[in-house]
Amino acid sequence: MPVDPHVVAVLALDGVVGFDLAIPCQVFGLTRLPGGDYPYQVRVCGTAPSVTATAGGVGYYRIEAPHGLDAAEDAGTIVVPGMTFTRPTPPEVIDLLQAAAARAVRVISICTGAFALADAGLLSGRRATTHWAAAAEFSRRHPDVQLDAGALYVDEGKVFTSAGVAAGLDLCLHVVRRDFGAAVASSVARAVVMSPTRDGDQAQFIPPPPPLTADGSLATTLAWMRESASTALSLTDIARHANLSTRTLTRRFREQTGTTPLDWLARQRLQLARELLETTDLPIPVVAERSGHGSATALRAHFDRELHTSPNRYRRSFRHTEGP
Repeated sequence: MPVDPHVVAVLALDGVVGFDLAIPCQVFGLTRLPGGDYPYQVRVCGTAPSVTATAGGVGYYRIEAPHGLDAAEDAGTIVVPGMTFTRPTPPEVIDLLQAAAARAVRVISICTGAFALADAGLLSGRRATTHWAAAAEFSRRHPDVQLDAGALYVDEGKVFTSAGVAAGLDLCLHVVRRDFGAAVASSVARAVVMSPTRDGDQAQFIPPPPPLTADGSLATTLAWMRESASTALSLTDIARHANLSTRTLTRRFREQTGTTPLDWLARQRLQLARELLETTDLPIPVVAERSGHGSATALRAHFDRELHTSPNRYRRSFRHTEGP
């Protein structure tokens, strides 16, 4: 049965960051369900027919918005991309966001779009994030918001915020994953050529690693770990594959991925388990074995800790999901 499209309104405000505007259009526009349906209908809605797009606060080109703000009034999701935050949020945008919140519409900000959400009062008393470079100004203007300047994105149920630029991709993929499960989100991630597994609490800024020698990248070892996620791997096994000491491996892993080898492997195993639950009817013990968790008990504990649900409930939610 065809799915009624969930309308996603992306706001094109004057001073919008062009890359941030394109992210939700690309991610939600590419999302496709196993049956072939496109579950989202994306509308770019502007405060004017044409607005200036910026990068680093400098205007480079104009964007034509095919819809006005009135086309966002029946949306199920409203996205506010990053923008020149030194300008006040237009009153009509504040009205739109407040009305959406009153109807329990999902509202998302990318980068400095969080300023608009805060101006509308949607972030008061909530945890939120924005681009690290704008964090000090954001906290000065909105001391009532619990700003987490280190997070990639923050999920507050109906209100979502992300850090700068590429973190918007992580957040939009997270929303797709919430709506339609890991398998659909992974398909979209492959289409935009990025990893589907960066968590919101991962640091948004990782110090750059020192220059790598020809064999300094862990890419080969990461691919091997992903392919071997169903088998028992120790830190020593991983270090042996990378031809490094465990200490050097851990240091390089932190530099190149922002996490530890075993934590990264655990995320791959969780991703594999989610996809098996969504796309197969395998019994839970078999899913646990094939995803490298070893036992159903360990799989349940991992799901409870990371997803706050059980494998069975997760399967019921996403095996034949109809989305938001």
